[in-house]
Amino acid sequence: MSKIVILSSSVRLGRNSNRVALYFKKYIEDSKSADVEIVDLNEYQFPVFNERLRFQTNPTPQTLAFAEKIKSADGVLIVTPEYNGGYPAALKNVVDLLYDEWHRKPVAIATVSSGPFGGTQVITSLQFSLWKIRAWTVPAMFPVPKVEEAFDEAGVPKDKAAIDKRADVFVKELLWCMEAGQRMKA
Repeated sequence: MSKIVILSSSVRLGRNSNRVALYFKKYIEDSKSADVEIVDLNEYQFPVFNERLRFQTNPTPQTLAFAEKIKSADGVLIVTPEYNGGYPAALKNVVDLLYDEWHRKPVAIATVSSGPFGGTQVITSLQFSLWKIRAWTVPAMFPVPKVEEAFDEAGVPKDKAAIDKRADVFVKELLWCMEAGQRMKA
């Protein structure tokens, strides 16, 4: 079975984007479409990296373990909030940390905000950074406006039927890209 890593990218106190990461973990598990793991940057609390992993002389075991999770995943689903039109520094830090690990990796982007636009302003800048390091960004997107109203703290959506319908299209697009990538390797 394919493996998806959900990258929960906010490290702020009182963060709301992790609600969407929890939702996608349960949604993917319930659909039995892939093995899934949340990689929560809040649990890592990485320092600001001053060099890519491949150029570090003595990377920490935690850094190597993180890199291996991304490398071994068949696809990555990034859940990111929008902070002032951009994405969190913690996410930029780990995107720039890796290079070969992102190469041709299918990456789906779910964005969240407390406002009415669902983090859509962050998509372009995050896609550009991922393109520059040769990741394969999935064309489907999943913006979540007013996230604290749409999901509870456990990741349960207020309108499950509507969210599941959108998630179905989004996750299927990621799975399609993952399968296409695997076929191209053969």
